[in-house]
Amino acid sequence: MKTRAECLKSYGSDYYIEKKIEEGKLFKIGKGVYSEKKYVPEMAMFSFKYPKAVVTMKSAFYVYGLTDVIPDVCDMATARNAAKIRDKRIKQYFIPDDFFEEGIVIVEYRGYSIKIYNRERMLIELVRYKSKFSFDYYKEIILNYRKILPQLDIQKIQDYALAAPKSNRVLEILQLEVF
Repeated sequence: MKTRAECLKSYGSDYYIEKKIEEGKLFKIGKGVYSEKKYVPEMAMFSFKYPKAVVTMKSAFYVYGLTDVIPDVCDMATARNAAKIRDKRIKQYFIPDDFFEEGIVIVEYRGYSIKIYNRERMLIELVRYKSKFSFDYYKEIILNYRKILPQLDIQKIQDYALAAPKSNRVLEILQLEVF
């Protein structure tokens, strides 16, 4: 994927960008975002377009295969002082600055790199936002976490839980429902 500025550098002018689009060698996949591939997953495009945002919540659970429910919108986390993302296809979560950076990783998603929280951090987010999910959805993900528990770094989970807002409540729920 490329920005408009990168396309201008490669092709010289808007005229030549339009020529490449007409020839089918370049595709406009979003405002100011171009690709040489016709189909780019929306989540990958958003991750490219908003490089400071991190894929989280339902979108992350789907990427990690913890649910087969395809999210209606792309959930993205930003630092608390970040600008509002004005796109109806994105649900933005404002995270406290001291907790925002915890657990960010880059993973491959359908051939594209996306910035996402790791599975350990997403377990903490699941517990923190428990009341925001339907009971069935929450239970499905908790059961899937129990299946992959041996693959997870328990120390990281505890560290994230201690760093999270309302850490005592998070630790209590983890103890009762996951471990």
